[in-house]
Amino acid sequence: MKHSARIGAVVAVLLVAGWALWNTRPRPGSIEVLEVDSPGDAGGAAATTATQPTPKATAAKNLDAGVPEARTGPGTVVASFGWGSGEGNLGRSKPDEANPEAPMSLTVDALGQVWILDQVNERMVKLDRSGKPIGTVPLPVQAAQDVVVGPDGTALVLDRLVDKSVALIGADGKPRGELPIIGKGLEEGGAVTGVFSDGKDVYVEREHGDSVKVGSTSGEASKDRPEVPGRPAQDGRTYLTAGIVDGPSGMVMVTAIDREPQQHRFTRQLSLGQPVLALNALDADLSGIIYLGAVVELPSSTPEAPQFNVALLCLDPLDGRPLGQTRFPANAMPEETFREMAVLPEGGVLFLERTASGPRVVRYGCGGP
Repeated sequence: MKHSARIGAVVAVLLVAGWALWNTRPRPGSIEVLEVDSPGDAGGAAATTATQPTPKATAAKNLDAGVPEARTGPGTVVASFGWGSGEGNLGRSKPDEANPEAPMSLTVDALGQVWILDQVNERMVKLDRSGKPIGTVPLPVQAAQDVVVGPDGTALVLDRLVDKSVALIGADGKPRGELPIIGKGLEEGGAVTGVFSDGKDVYVEREHGDSVKVGSTSGEASKDRPEVPGRPAQDGRTYLTAGIVDGPSGMVMVTAIDREPQQHRFTRQLSLGQPVLALNALDADLSGIIYLGAVVELPSSTPEAPQFNVALLCLDPLDGRPLGQTRFPANAMPEETFREMAVLPEGGVLFLERTASGPRVVRYGCGGP
């Protein structure tokens, strides 16, 4: 089988698993191209410089002159669960005529508590900073797929397909109403690719591009539904977009726009040196460091036994230069998920890893010096 045909087959598998490929959304401004060192297999082989060609239409500037080598190896396990519905378990479903599901999303609140969207069991599971379960919260919507927690402690739960709303749950665990997502700027719920908070403002992202304000954490729906150029990052200063420029050659793009005023900060192309199947993380920590996660195919991958890593890059907030990277095994099980990685306010990420025996929350650093 030709390489391109294999990529197409693997993409189909990933789409079933819930990894949506992000379209490229170039923004005005200069584009810089870097080639990022990429390791071999997940076992920790030494990194080698990427040799994939960059697109001819892009002027190659500031080619990599010393990007830190990727770090590989296990992260730190924060919490482990079994599959099921009882205490200490998270739900997994395998319907005969629909995609299998696992926990759809996870996020971290301002107190460092981890929230896991266990929609199969119609609840959210809360963990303290050490990973110890501290309670559950019932879900007020029928088909929850994403969750974030605003600075005031309000949990925002996205149901884009059935109730077509963002449910608000107060810090006391009680429902505080719902914000409709259909309206100006959004004609169908299936176009929503995430929910985000910006202070008290609530936004939903449209097709991995611009975001539409749908209301506030107080429960007041937005009348004019203004749009912003990207997803609000948790640093409070940046709007972010990302996309796959050329999957087979491993070329991706990240754009950052200043919130006040809304001016283009940078657009950076990055060559990962291995085929990119999907992007699975994009956010900034409180210091402004930008995190980009990409699912890449390993050189040892075959059609019979496909193998993937997550390439986690941390980027300079001013110009997008790679500051470091970490590689770790990607989820390969077929359960559908929506947001499997959350950037921690203090830096690093939490990854919701799925295994045959149960899911785990694993912490990874940025791989920088």
